[in-house]
Amino acid sequence: MSSTRVDRVREYINIRLYRHKAYVIGTMQVLSVFVALIAVSSIIYYYGYPKTARSYQLNYWIMEGSFIFYFVKFMVKIFYDFHPIDFIKNNLFEALIMLSLLLDGLGLLLFREHIVILLFNLIGLPKLSEYFIVFIQLYFFVIVAVEVGKASEHLSKIRVGPSAMLALSFIVLILSGAGLLFLPEMTFKGISFLDALFTSTSACCVTGLTVVDTATCFTIKGQIIIMLLIQLGGINIISFAAFFATFSKSSAGLRYQSLMKEVVATNQLSDTRSMLRRIIFYSLLIELIGALLIFINWPSELTFGGGGGKLFFSLFHSVSAYNNAGFALFTDSLYDVGVRHAYNIQLIIATLIFLGGIGIMVLEDIFSFSRIRERTRLKWKKLAIHSKVALYTSFALILLGAVVFYLIERNNTIKDYDYYGAIVTSIFQSVTCRTAGFNSVDFSHLGQPVLMFMIFLMFIGASPASTGGGIKTTTFATIVASAYATIRGKKNVEMLKHTVSFELIDKSYSIALFSVSLIFISTFFLSITDSNHPFLNLIFEEVSAFATVGLSTGITPFLSGAGKLILIVTMYVGRIGTLTLALALLRKVSYSNYKYSQISLLVG
Repeated sequence: MSSTRVDRVREYINIRLYRHKAYVIGTMQVLSVFVALIAVSSIIYYYGYPKTARSYQLNYWIMEGSFIFYFVKFMVKIFYDFHPIDFIKNNLFEALIMLSLLLDGLGLLLFREHIVILLFNLIGLPKLSEYFIVFIQLYFFVIVAVEVGKASEHLSKIRVGPSAMLALSFIVLILSGAGLLFLPEMTFKGISFLDALFTSTSACCVTGLTVVDTATCFTIKGQIIIMLLIQLGGINIISFAAFFATFSKSSAGLRYQSLMKEVVATNQLSDTRSMLRRIIFYSLLIELIGALLIFINWPSELTFGGGGGKLFFSLFHSVSAYNNAGFALFTDSLYDVGVRHAYNIQLIIATLIFLGGIGIMVLEDIFSFSRIRERTRLKWKKLAIHSKVALYTSFALILLGAVVFYLIERNNTIKDYDYYGAIVTSIFQSVTCRTAGFNSVDFSHLGQPVLMFMIFLMFIGASPASTGGGIKTTTFATIVASAYATIRGKKNVEMLKHTVSFELIDKSYSIALFSVSLIFISTFFLSITDSNHPFLNLIFEEVSAFATVGLSTGITPFLSGAGKLILIVTMYVGRIGTLTLALALLRKVSYSNYKYSQISLLVG
């Protein structure tokens, strides 16, 4: 009887509140955007400008106020929901966060101190309380991540195609990064906005071309921003948004899934969420293992200013290598006198570059097992055709590049190296010139034949769905197979005992054509804006930017403002892909059930 009465009372309240529900919830959603913007702006000001007691206090109160707002917002949602218990169950992660905020508030009322600080003191680490502001800032970003995840269910309402969404996401990331790098606390002596924009584009597009010295121009804060931009640009900002969106069960619309399918290059819509989780997992795991190996193998004569500096150097170069970015914290990259003969470091970085450039689909294929039902042991699954083509082409190009580099440069840049050092250096440069951009030799002394061959390798680039650029290994393999079939007079194009579809062949030729056209046009304008530089250096710079490699003959800092803008556009187009940009800008044509008569043309 009592439960029936409670249900009646609850029903009466819900009916009375229903007319105001949409207005109140909508108002809270709008306010949450303003609260988030104010809080984020406060954090940016806190780290971007010199700290004062006033800025510390202001940031602290803004963080506290934002926590109170998000707690009230969550309680309002519970209050207006017809089934509050079910609402809490469906939003359990958010509920736990709000519970921790409530407990922290009770701690302030009862003990006049935050629970986190009390815990630090209890476990005998009172010094950690000095970093309390950092803790609450990170906590705030967790709350914002949850909010972004819940808001992502409205992604399907945006009238923008997947290709355009991918292109716009990089623009937002690049401009945000440029704004952060332009702040006073990110550099030692300041930086122009154009140089900040160039650096941000190079980091977001995981290129590695630099107009200022990363090691001496940027403070530790600026270097951390660059590392984060590399990470976001390598995995792609949409992948992170989609990862946080898994908190929301209602964001699985077909349009949303199609966007994720294009980002991660999977063939099944149902695979997108699990694939995104694996992207994050593989990336972080490989980067952490790489950082550990680099940390162990640094030459003993190098000084990093303590264990913290050594750890940061290790993590930065691991992230930069896996994401094929090519940024280094040494003025002369890996040609620095302290690391140019650290061959273990070069092999570790080369391995990270290869793993990042081979593509997430290939990594997934390599490290997946199939269980034999009749037996208890595991066995490797047979590699998919895509994985075989990507691996075979990559290994062939690495071997070819190493042999060519060794034969041409053995009496030049590596003449003073022993056999082991010369071979490792040749392999390293072959790996890095296709995707990454680290250099362990002086590029200003390389001969023209090597530079020309490197242009060829850079143009091909990495594999699809990877952190690298270029036209991609599978595209190159498809074009070669098509040309071979044409020469042999075959009607079908075959690859590894499989027939390649004409749709795939057309796409491959389109990518190559668009890429060559972009490089030609950009180099043409570079020869006008920066005619004081040799033409080979200009085209090397342009191909390096397009393929998001980052190798340079040393002319990047000395380019004109117009020349830098040309490379910025080139890096951007090279990262998102020429075909993706074409699909984003052009409307699809609706095909009709007719065709014109065939023509006969003389070609060749």
